[in-house]
Amino acid sequence: MALFGKDKYTLVKVRKKTIPDGLWVKCPDCQSPHYKKTLKDNQNVCQKCNFHLQLTSDERIELLLDKGSFKEHDPDLVSADPLKFQGPKTYQEKLKSDRKKTKLKDAAITGVGVINGVNVAIGITDSRFIMGSMGSVVGERITRITEHATKNKLPLIIISGSGGGARMYEGMFSLMQMAKTCAALAKHSEAKLLHISVLTNPTMAGIMASFAGVGDVIMAEPKALIGFAGPRVIEQTIRQKLPAGFQRSEFLIEHGLIDMIVDRKDLKETISKVVNYTRNS
Repeated sequence: MALFGKDKYTLVKVRKKTIPDGLWVKCPDCQSPHYKKTLKDNQNVCQKCNFHLQLTSDERIELLLDKGSFKEHDPDLVSADPLKFQGPKTYQEKLKSDRKKTKLKDAAITGVGVINGVNVAIGITDSRFIMGSMGSVVGERITRITEHATKNKLPLIIISGSGGGARMYEGMFSLMQMAKTCAALAKHSEAKLLHISVLTNPTMAGIMASFAGVGDVIMAEPKALIGFAGPRVIEQTIRQKLPAGFQRSEFLIEHGLIDMIVDRKDLKETISKVVNYTRNS
């Protein structure tokens, strides 16, 4: 029977296929979409524009240290609430929320490990926890691992990924950490020991103005945002348009503010070469 001669028609409902959330990631720099697993297999580096997306502190440890060599220091330090801070969320609520989300006690992990057979001390800030901001626990952990490195004559590597600067939930207690960490690093330097500072996207404000900015060798990942105040704040303050790429790694190396830009895939070997060079010189 011809189609239009039928008295009744069967309607078929087509169910729209949906893509589950969390499978794709958009590059913040070039806006290209990436399948999450493929991106992870490439160490969270965009294959189109080489933008280095953020890694967690656990991923940093896996990337840089010899397998199974990391031993964490001071894992049970937690922040107090000296100001009894109130806001849309209290400080205690914010801490509880970020601990649940990240499985971290605070925004820094410190400890000792091995890079290509050489013992090192290491500290890592993690931007997932209150933007990697430096409160009393972050400052204390960085200070303690620096003092441990000095006492045991170890090279110190600090990987910074902090867009939050000093943690103003703690007021002056957070600002004091800038001086405290730098004082410990000064003693480490006086002992003629190596401090490598690795700057990742973003490294800003009080972190950059303290321990991240005083390395003997300062490395940065490509296209990382590095500075004190952000570009928008500076433009609003000086009422001028900033140069293209201002505060990115490439701009900073052109102006002598960092020593080298290192791709993530080469970071472990580059750190290892610098450490071995200083040990043998």
